[in-house]
Amino acid sequence: MTSTQHEAAWPAARRTGGSGHTAALERLRPHAPLAGLLVVTALLYFWGLTRLGYANDFYAAAVKSGTQSWKAFLFGSLDSSNYITVDKPPAALWVMELSGRLFGFSSFSLLMPQALEGVAAVALLYATVRRWFSAPAALLSGLILALTPVAALMFRFDNPDALLVLLLVVAGYAVTRALERASTAWLALAGGAIGLAFLTKMMQAFLVLPAFVLVYLVAAPTPLRRRVWQVLTAGLALVAAGGWWVALVVLWPAGSRPYIGGSTNNSVLDLIWGYNGLGRIEGGTTGGGGGANFSGLPGILRLFNAQLGGQISWLVPAALVVIGSGLVWTWRRPSSDRTRGALLLWGGWFVVSALVYSYMSGGMHQYYTNTLAPSIAVLVGVGMVELWRFREQLVARILLGSTVTATAAWSYRLLDRTPTWHSELRVVILVGGLAAAAALLAAPTLRGRLAVAIAAVALFAGLAGPTAYTLSTISTAATGSTVSAGPGVQGAGGFGRGAGLGGPGGSGATSSALAQLLKASPSTYTWAAATSSSMTAAPLELATGKAVMAIGGFTGGDNAITLARFKQLVAAGKVHYYVAGGGVGGGGFGGRGGSDEIGTWVASAFTASTMGGTTVYDLSS
Repeated sequence: MTSTQHEAAWPAARRTGGSGHTAALERLRPHAPLAGLLVVTALLYFWGLTRLGYANDFYAAAVKSGTQSWKAFLFGSLDSSNYITVDKPPAALWVMELSGRLFGFSSFSLLMPQALEGVAAVALLYATVRRWFSAPAALLSGLILALTPVAALMFRFDNPDALLVLLLVVAGYAVTRALERASTAWLALAGGAIGLAFLTKMMQAFLVLPAFVLVYLVAAPTPLRRRVWQVLTAGLALVAAGGWWVALVVLWPAGSRPYIGGSTNNSVLDLIWGYNGLGRIEGGTTGGGGGANFSGLPGILRLFNAQLGGQISWLVPAALVVIGSGLVWTWRRPSSDRTRGALLLWGGWFVVSALVYSYMSGGMHQYYTNTLAPSIAVLVGVGMVELWRFREQLVARILLGSTVTATAAWSYRLLDRTPTWHSELRVVILVGGLAAAAALLAAPTLRGRLAVAIAAVALFAGLAGPTAYTLSTISTAATGSTVSAGPGVQGAGGFGRGAGLGGPGGSGATSSALAQLLKASPSTYTWAAATSSSMTAAPLELATGKAVMAIGGFTGGDNAITLARFKQLVAAGKVHYYVAGGGVGGGGFGGRGGSDEIGTWVASAFTASTMGGTTVYDLSS
């Protein structure tokens, strides 16, 4: 080839290459919004993640124990010597423990799975909505979930709630697929996902079941008789996925496994029905207590109060508008209509869960509302995009305008609860929301740049408030067992933002002198120390890597051991030190019941010494 021919051929080759490159970009372009959404979500959930240290010492200590002992892994033990379990089933711990075994136990290996679960939940929610609705509706739904303050809190924390939400979204996706062709396999997958969610947080996982069962019995395109047995098949999948571990614990000899923390009689069935079941609904000693401290008094407006409002309620007015108008809009449609099916699925999820959280009188933490986030996200994401699509109709414009107004006004009210925190934001949101609503009502046809501008202002009015709270959440190192999203709120009561039971969330809560003392304890001791509760045991375990006996479990109130049995263990050289409760980790409730009796005996029978401000007894002396 001559130089002239080469020069003539080169532009042609370059053009061909360019065309291929352009074609590749065209193929990728539809996925760009989703990719952008996931990048933003990952940045939110991974940003400064290790600033949280071990976040909740209680679960972090159990994860560390699970990296040291497979038996502790299986049962969810707080300590590697398997004295007592945490008060939840172990599925969420398994994920973090596997991460710790692969990468070594650290703050990052502990919290990384939680952040990844958050990104996965957003991606799967997008995929769920996209199957039945437009890409904008799916994108908005995923964005709302990512920006929900309580979601940002829990997807960066080592509580079980991150995995719980992901598994519930998996179940929602599977039900959506099952409804398309009356698929038994997809419905069984939904049951299996809820079963695994049960192994994550027990009865809380079942709050979505009424909606899932109802929508399938009403909307699946197959005869009723087949729908019924398909639902029963999914129920069997649920029992299999969630029941195997329960059966294992029930059948395992009690003397060779850890005490079931949170139960009254060392029974996992008691834990299911009591502390993590009806006790949460009815209150009393089996329900965890403290509901009023954490989430305010029960009642229909609980989700809007000072404790819960900023966590989850930003878009609840919009969700309620979508549910109400959607029921009217789809009333006469066939049962297989997808809009109606989505309304039953996600609206039912929201209504049942919201009512339970509003009226439960047992221990109700702010972060429980995390499970409402996916349903709110879909209702608002789909509902607003659908109303926008029909904006040339007066009724749609009225609904859009009223929703934007209500959302902006409620955001103003929520932000007004923190009057010294970015006080200008609430005014901008309110003015923007009112302007967008007025423009929607005044213009019968909205197209071009004007439509884009109004939509952008309305979107800002709806999402600026929760976004600000989410940014506050990821910039604050919230630790302990009782945490909340966003800045501190006037009138919230209970525990402040980022504070909680269990102290500052890491080994720094234990003095170096005490840590060195326990580290030097010979391996011949089964437990390097005993203490009244998990709240004092967990920081010791994290600081030393040694097994520490939490005599009374989470709050010191579990009757896990008698004084006589404890004396036998001391005499046999199984327990080296006793660390008095209340001085480690800045938390713990002190001993109650059996743990208080043991503490009294130790104080009378052994000589006390002070180690880093903490009272310690050498039980070998």
